[in-house]
Order: sequence, then C-alpha cells, then structure tokens
Amino acid sequence: MRKLSRLGVVAGTASGVLAVAAALSVGHLVAGLLRISDASPFLAVGNAAIDRTPAPVKEFAIETFGTNDKAALLIGMAVVLVLVGAVIGLISRRAPLFGVAAVGLVGAVGVAAVYEQSSRRVGLFAPGAAVLAGVAVLWWLLACAQSSEPVEPVDPGSALRRPFQRRRFLVGALGATTGTAIAALGGFTLAGRNDVEASRRAIGALVPTVPAPPIPPGAAFPELGTPRFLTPIADFYRIDINLTVPRLRAEDAVLRITGLVDRPMAFTFDEIRNMPLIEKTITMTCVSNPVGGPYVSTANFVGVPLITLLDRAGVQPGATQMVGHSADGFTVGTPVQAIRDADGAMLAIGMNREPLLPEHGFPMRTVVPGLYGYVSATKWVTELELATYDVKPYWVKRGWDGEPPGLAPIKISSRVDAPGAFQKVSGADVTVAGTAWAQGRGIKRVEVRFDDGDWEPAELAPAVSPNTWRMFRLTRALPPGQHAASCRAVDTQGNLQAQARLGVITPGPTPDGSTGWHSVVFTVI
Repeated sequence: MRKLSRLGVVAGTASGVLAVAAALSVGHLVAGLLRISDASPFLAVGNAAIDRTPAPVKEFAIETFGTNDKAALLIGMAVVLVLVGAVIGLISRRAPLFGVAAVGLVGAVGVAAVYEQSSRRVGLFAPGAAVLAGVAVLWWLLACAQSSEPVEPVDPGSALRRPFQRRRFLVGALGATTGTAIAALGGFTLAGRNDVEASRRAIGALVPTVPAPPIPPGAAFPELGTPRFLTPIADFYRIDINLTVPRLRAEDAVLRITGLVDRPMAFTFDEIRNMPLIEKTITMTCVSNPVGGPYVSTANFVGVPLITLLDRAGVQPGATQMVGHSADGFTVGTPVQAIRDADGAMLAIGMNREPLLPEHGFPMRTVVPGLYGYVSATKWVTELELATYDVKPYWVKRGWDGEPPGLAPIKISSRVDAPGAFQKVSGADVTVAGTAWAQGRGIKRVEVRFDDGDWEPAELAPAVSPNTWRMFRLTRALPPGQHAASCRAVDTQGNLQAQARLGVITPGPTPDGSTGWHSVVFTVI
C-alpha cells in the first residue's frame, strides 16, 4: 500500500496554524464585504464569550486589566486559536482527514456564534467561507509537503511512503501566509470604510438652545493633580461589551419609540438635531469603578430631554421602565420615574458641544444622571421600548439588579488624586487634592486624614451641580518619612461615605457599586 509521508512536528504545526489563520482572515474579509462587522467569526466568538462570562469574572477582568480587558480577551483568544491550530496540524501528520474534520468543527463554532450574534442571516456567508478557506489551506499545505512519486522503503515489509518536500512546503506556506495577510488587511480596511468621521464633521458644532451654566473659576485643581473639571471627550472613560466599536452614520440613524405607548414614533437624526437642544453638565460613573478608580468622567452633554420624546409618544400607565436597544444588541432598562425625576435625562447627540465619538455612542445615546451606566446609558441607541419589569435587559438577564426598590443611586465616593501612590514629595508642606461625587445629591463636605490622625475638613472647590463631581484640597506640614492620606465625603443630605471596603460584586443586588475610604501611601523627603 502507499501512504503519505509523515510530516515533521514543525511542518504539521505550521499547517494547522496557517489553516486556522486563513479561515479567520477570509471570514473577516467576507464580513467586511457584506458590511456586517458582527459576522466576522473571530469577533462573533469573542462577543459570544463575553455574553457567557459570569459577572464575577467580568469584574475581575475590569479590575485587573481596566479598559484593556477587551484587548486581553482578544490576545487570549489568539493564543487559544494558535494552540488549536497546532493541535489540528499535529493530528493531520498521521490522519489528514481527521485534521480536515477538526477544522470543520472549529468552523462550526464560528457559524453558531455568527448565527447568534449577527442580526442579518446573510452574515452566515462569512463563517461558511472561513470553513472552506481553512479546509482548503490545510489540504493544500499537506499536498505541498508530498512528492508526486513514492519511494521504495528500505524494509520490504513496510509500506511505500512519499517523501516530505521541504522546499515545496515552504513555498506553499509562504503563499498561504501572504494570502492570509492580504485577506486580513482587506477585512480591516473594509471594516473601516463606513466614513463615520465624515458624518461627524457634517454635523458641525452643537449649539444648545438652553446652555449649561458656565463652569466657575477654580472648580478643579488640575495644577495640583485633579482632573480638569470637564473631561475631554477623547479621555472620557469607556466601558461596554464590544470588541469593536459600532460605526454608524448619522445619515442612517433612526430612533424608534415602541412598546407601551399610545403613538409609536420614529425620529431621524436630523429631526433630533433640529429640535431645541439642552446642555447639562453631568458626571458619569461606572458601577465597576473600584475604590479610587478611574471610571468616572464629566462632560457637558447636549441633546433632547428624554421625557419630551416619551411624552410625544404617550407613555401608557403600565410602563415602568424604558428599555434602550443598541445597534450592537445591548439593552438597558431605566425606570420611567427616574427619567421624570432626573435633572438632565436626555437623548444625547453631543459632548462638550462636539458630536459624540463612535466609542461613546455616535450618533445617539441616552444619559440619565444619578444612576450607574448599566441602567441609564444606551450607546448607539436605535430604539426606546416602554415596558414593564417583565422585560429583562442585558445585565439583568445575567443576574444584575435592575428594578426598584433594589436599584440604588450612585454611591458617595471620593478619591485622593495627589499625591500619587508611593510618590516622593519634597518639602514640609504637603497638599492632598482629590475628587468626590454623589450624583443626584451633590457633595457637602470632604474630610482628609493623615496617618491615624483626626479627620480634618478639606477646602472644597465651587459646586457646579448636584449631578457633578466636586474637587477638594488640604495642605499640611508633615515630617520626612512615609505617610498615608485618606479621604471621605458627605453628601448634601448628610450621608457619610461608607467605610466598609466592598468591591463591585457584593451580597444582595449585583452589582451594587464599590464602597470604602480611599487611601494613598507616599513619602516626604
């Protein structure tokens, strides 16, 4: 009998890895040709993994990697796929058909993920093409490794084998690598062809009919280490479930108001843009923000009051929540009463008088002051559905709380911005500067403690709004050596910031926001 040559470990491994890489690249290319980003098998599998990740694991990822959590996931997926490709290649050394079947099995996972994640069934062409490409590349590389003529074995009792053709295999591998790179580059190029920046530029500056009051001088102490009062939109924190940012054009955007309303309605972006616009200064905080964490930012949001749009549609008495639907399939449930009570709940189209950035929801998003983002902020919003609490939004389906009375407002928080942790400070006088927030109530007092001393009232910057953060500072003479500075805040209702150090995942409603007094250790030299 005749047999194929048994490939070396390196050649077999390379064949499998290149086959998987070719499959992913072709799938991404076809998704780009179809203009369906979520049809890319690699991204679809990643998004499916995010959907199935338990909440504690998500929080661990955010606390460990911060805003790089998605990059960490992508890198982890790439490592796993390389290992899978290597295993497929090693299987193919002895049994090529089993290797081909393994490629098909991996491809089936991509097909299932795209079927679940993509809103358009035509997107299934992408993982289908990926499977065909993976199988073809694997089989081709195996064929390149074989000679066309078998040779007689030294042992007459053994089977005829075809010798491994190193040069042919290297040429084939180079060709597969080149084709894979071209397909991947084409996919990334096509994915970015939706000219969102041109759409943003066409909108121009946003001038509100009702502007926010000007920020008073001295509202922040950036010279001492606090943030600027208004966060530049490029620096505004970003937390969402997306591996890639949805790229939508304002010209194509339509907002529908559906569900328990008297008159279902639809508004184009231009119709929203031409309505009287309000501007509100709002500090937003992520529920995943740890004690002293960075996931809090402030901007002047520009848009249309949500209640104006809802009243035009006629909210029916039975509606208890507004479910925002995002273009990426994400949903957010916001209590209707919170929308009515909040000062500044809006459909936002701009930040700091610029159109939203794609990563912050361009062209439209919702903003409701005083509530954590998972119950108030729908980016890339396409639909506002009035419903009861029987409708479970994205995070509520995954065990998070989303219904009053358990739905808590943003907790009182404060942090020391300067000195930084383990910083060396020269001079006898040390200035502690920081930031406090309690959206919906505002900050009345902040106290600072050095080491284990008494709490001292800090100097507060001028208050801007109950919905914004407030900066503080305190200067004291300290002897050389290591010291600790801690802070705690009191809101305008007299509530003291909780001392108990709890993470974002706590017993009871999950998550509930972190608590605890923030401290930094520094050295005076």
